[in-house]
Amino acid sequence: MLVCILASVAAVVLESVTSVRGRYGVELRALEWVFTVLFTIEYVLRLVAVKQPLRYAISFFGMVDLISVLPSYLSLLFAGSQTLLVVRALRLLRIFRVLKLGSFLGEAQVLIQALRASRAKITVFLGTVLVLTLLMGSMLYLVEGPEHGFTSIPRGVYWAIVTMTTVGYGDLSPKTDLGQAIAAVVMIMGYGILAVPTGIVSVELAAATRSKQWTTQACPSCSRGGHDVDAKHCKYCGAQL
Repeated sequence: MLVCILASVAAVVLESVTSVRGRYGVELRALEWVFTVLFTIEYVLRLVAVKQPLRYAISFFGMVDLISVLPSYLSLLFAGSQTLLVVRALRLLRIFRVLKLGSFLGEAQVLIQALRASRAKITVFLGTVLVLTLLMGSMLYLVEGPEHGFTSIPRGVYWAIVTMTTVGYGDLSPKTDLGQAIAAVVMIMGYGILAVPTGIVSVELAAATRSKQWTTQACPSCSRGGHDVDAKHCKYCGAQL
């Protein structure tokens, strides 16, 4: 299934290339239907295997499994040229098959636990960053003004975000000496800001790895994993493991 998921996503990506689609369009479409049928069989078997199919169907991975097959069938209903954009959007949804990889990753639960543990710290950090960008953007709007491209505070905030993340598009830049001095401060701040969330998640990831005490066993009722080693019942639906 891992190979099929990667191959199906690769086929979708290659189909978007005009030269490849013109030369291998028929083969790619045939391959796409092979994957669609295979993933459909997998989805139906999962619904049959679990004790509570509705719970699985409305779960995250259940919706991912459905989205991975539904666009191909829906595209058959929109074959007219006037609905080309709809077909393209539906076919683009097939790229979400890459999300199916999450259910096959054994260490996904460690990452999820680390992200949950760092959620509060990351929220506070993002709030601080938003306040800083608002302040810096407002300062540049005041210092530079509309004559230098800073026509509003939102434009100044956009500049602050681009500068603080070290992207630097160059479409908006300060021209005055004071504005450039403020920009230098924002640039230096950017390096420190980028390192903070990485450190927070890294610490929580190391702690989650050390305290890993769960199995890869999936619940027979809702098909979800990440249960404790000594768990007797599913922590999501309460079914017996």
